[in-house]
Formats: sequence, C-alpha cells, structure tokens
Amino acid sequence: MKLVFNILLAFACLTAQAEGTENSIPAKKTKNLKVMSYNIHHCNPPSAGDKIDVAAIAKVINNEKPDFVALQEVDVNTERSGKGLNQAKELARLTGMNFFFSKAIDHQGGDYGVAVLSKFAILDSTRFILPIDPVVKGETRTIAAVTVEIAKGKKVIFASTHLDLKEQNRLTQAELIVKHFEKSGLPMILAGDFNALPDSKVIQYLDKNFTRTCQKCAFTIPVEVPDRAIDFIMYKPEGTFQSISTRVIDEKYASDHLPVVAELKVK
Repeated sequence: MKLVFNILLAFACLTAQAEGTENSIPAKKTKNLKVMSYNIHHCNPPSAGDKIDVAAIAKVINNEKPDFVALQEVDVNTERSGKGLNQAKELARLTGMNFFFSKAIDHQGGDYGVAVLSKFAILDSTRFILPIDPVVKGETRTIAAVTVEIAKGKKVIFASTHLDLKEQNRLTQAELIVKHFEKSGLPMILAGDFNALPDSKVIQYLDKNFTRTCQKCAFTIPVEVPDRAIDFIMYKPEGTFQSISTRVIDEKYASDHLPVVAELKVK
C-alpha cells in the first residue's frame, strides 16, 4: 500500500489546463481576500432537467466578486454539457478570472473534475491524483492547485478538491494533501467539497493541519432545506490569515450545493 501511495504521490497527469485573462489583479498590498467554494453540478440546475446554465453559475460568482473560487464537478467537452464547452474556461471568461482545470475522470467523451478561478495571475499550477484503496474502490479524485502573488513578494497556494464518498478513501486523500504541501513553505488556502461532516475523522484530521474559516458551519446541501455541511474553506499556517466571516449563499437554482464564501484578512 505504501508503494501505491508513493506512486500516486509522484504521478502527474497531462490533462490539466490553465489560462489567464487580461483582468488579472497586479501584485500589490492586499489586505483582505474573498474565497468561494462551489460544487457546480456541471452547471446543471437540478430543477431544469438536462439544461446546462453556465451563466447562472457565473452570476452567483459575479455577485460575490471573489478573489478565488474552488469549483467541483466541472465538465469539459462532455456530451451532456456540450462538445466544445470547457466550463472552467467559460466561467473564467464570464467572470474575468484566470482558471486551472484538473481532470479526474473521462466522462461522455470529455473530461470531468475540479478547477480553480483566480483574479490574480497564475504563476504556477499543479494537478495530482488522490489515492483510492484498491479493495474499497471508488471514483478517481484529483486536486487543482495554483500559486499566485497576492502582494508584492507574497505568494499563496490556492487549491480545490472533491474528496471521495467513502471515508477510508477520504482519510488517505486528506493525508496525501497534507503530505504533498507540507514542505512548500507557502501559505495555502484549501477549499472544496469534502463529502464529510465537521465531526468526521477526515475533517478532524484536516483541522490538525489547517484552520477552517468556520467551526459551526452553516449547512450547504441540499439546497432545499439543507441539513448538513460538507463544503469548507481552510488555510495554513494559522498565523497567515484571520477569518473575518464565512457565509453560505442562499442560491437554490444554479446547483445542488449552496456556495460558501469566506473573507480572510491577510496578516
């Protein structure tokens, strides 16, 4: 198992995409950051049948004007969403942000995975596959991480992920995320759909290595009468940022998850 873990740690896949826009924020003194995490359900409003509504997701993002967005369940060139439609790229265009997409699986002739949007220029990006226990099995999951400069000489890693449905896999995946970034030397913001409740083993483990922006976190799913929180934003090391607020946006149409928005003070 250790050998498999190490192989997965070292493995990098070619299917990742990053692109910038002309609206990137130049490196300057930044006091606060606004971060959003949003499982977008491949831009398919649950109440709208098979309709793909990228504009609805973009509207939610534009209403909040975040500096970073962690996206989950993103389609690129799939049959269900439309061949030729790269949802990460289109959302970047509609919001005036930069993007990086990380493929998790092949789906309907295209790609499906997670992505990040950044108002700061992307200086570096990385994608790696998260481990799946060969006995427990599960769907391949990945992480998308970018390095940006939020102020002159101050770089930050921002990452999006979507952990597996099975707890054993989630724990191993969380361990890999911590291990992969522990020696980077850069502050990090991690956001995503963790498929885990606040009192679960995986969130308790991550709480030892990251600071969540909320402890009594508002529920994020389902959008109608939500009853659990599984979408979180967290950062490390503890002294780098200060959590000012965390809100769950009451937007019931665009996706089957409610988006989470946190405001961080840069210390």
